[in-house]
Amino acid sequence: MSLIVDVEVACDDSGVPSPEQFERWCSIALREREDTELAIRIVDTDEGRELNNTYRHKDYATNVLSFPADLPAELNLPLLGDLAICAPVVLREAGEQQKTVEAHWAHMVIHGCLHLLGYDHIDDGDAEVMEALERQLLAELGYPDPYHEEE
Repeated sequence: MSLIVDVEVACDDSGVPSPEQFERWCSIALREREDTELAIRIVDTDEGRELNNTYRHKDYATNVLSFPADLPAELNLPLLGDLAICAPVVLREAGEQQKTVEAHWAHMVIHGCLHLLGYDHIDDGDAEVMEALERQLLAELGYPDPYHEEE
């Protein structure tokens, strides 16, 4: 498998994982694909809010946005799409959910990659399938269940 992950950090980079970590997380989520290329842009709250408002009509910054490539099949390019991940939201959520920052970053990258592959969580059945796959992939990487709630 050939995987190219182009990471662009467009915000304060403190707490942002290394390009190697992003590649590791993408590689497990995309291992079923032959050749794949994607871009990950790490954004601040202002850009995250603007993107979420423009593309989802929701006026707040969210953790990860996925933009699947919409290319004609005859081009035969390996471009899967783009992810925009809002660093301040990921850091805040990790604290709120009592998760390690690294585990939450891994979850957001895998979650976004699965969206690029066509997975979704709009209805309960689809959410169960997507969440089960996220749990499996994160466990393979040694991370805890991101949906487990402490009692």
